[in-house]
Amino acid sequence: MPSAKDQSDFTLKQKLQYAAIGLVLVGGGLYVGHRILRSQAIKRQANKSAKEGTPADFATRIKMAFENNGWWGTDVEALRAIFREIPTKEIFYGVMRSYNTGGKNLMLDLKSELTTTEYNEMLAIAGAKPEKVSTGYTPQIGQAQYQAWAKRLKAAFDYTWGPNLPGTDEDAVRSVFMEIPTQADYAKVAEAYQLLYGQSLKNGLLQELELWEYSPLMAIITNKPKV
Repeated sequence: MPSAKDQSDFTLKQKLQYAAIGLVLVGGGLYVGHRILRSQAIKRQANKSAKEGTPADFATRIKMAFENNGWWGTDVEALRAIFREIPTKEIFYGVMRSYNTGGKNLMLDLKSELTTTEYNEMLAIAGAKPEKVSTGYTPQIGQAQYQAWAKRLKAAFDYTWGPNLPGTDEDAVRSVFMEIPTQADYAKVAEAYQLLYGQSLKNGLLQELELWEYSPLMAIITNKPKV
């Protein structure tokens, strides 16, 4: 027959074991609960993404551009188009919140997936957007947009291949030229480029592009209305 001391020790051991089991059960319950809540949040975002033009839709398309249908690298052209479609900073912040559901971080993933110049281009696109829009709002092109286009062109000029091979992102240049609506707006972009970088935009283009590349790109501008 066990002594009173043995019974006391046995009871203490039991208490410790039960406490440990309780902690495991509570911790497991919290973990499972967290996984369920996280899964539900992801499902809600997936449902929202079915609605075109919502932050969840943009966030889903950005993820798809990163995945690039399983091919190596990011579909930068698709990513650029998505960033251009996002209408306001307010919506962009919503895109960030939606993307970050499930433990991801949009800005960190952008840095990871893109070169420095591509990353700067996306920031310039987002930075030129209005804070928010109201009913009947008509987009106005102002100095912020001219500077954003100038910054995107500079980022395209500063593009590097691989670790440190200089090059030019012609697709990024073409994208900017396609967005500029008139020759007068292009002149404003050139002025902004001169102010930002102390160099004429024309000289920058001539330095970065071959002659057979320069002419077709400039034709995009010269074929636009003057004003």
